[in-house]
Amino acid sequence: MLGEDHSLTNDFPDHLNTIAKLNQDDADFAEKAQQYDKLDKEIRVLELKDAPISDEQMHQLKHDRSELKDWLYQRMLKAE
Repeated sequence: MLGEDHSLTNDFPDHLNTIAKLNQDDADFAEKAQQYDKLDKEIRVLELKDAPISDEQMHQLKHDRSELKDWLYQRMLKAE
């Protein structure tokens, strides 16, 4: 779905406490979470503007978001 919010708190509502704790206590997690949120917002804006970039560029952005999300999720699981 276009323009869908994939923020960490939206996609992982059962891990809100872990996300908050890691954002506070783990600088690496906090930095990557910030990168993820920025990338997610960029993708949503592009989708809502009919993606004024090439399909390859959009695919790369979504791939990068997915890689970050996987890394963040693994870190969340380790912290619990």
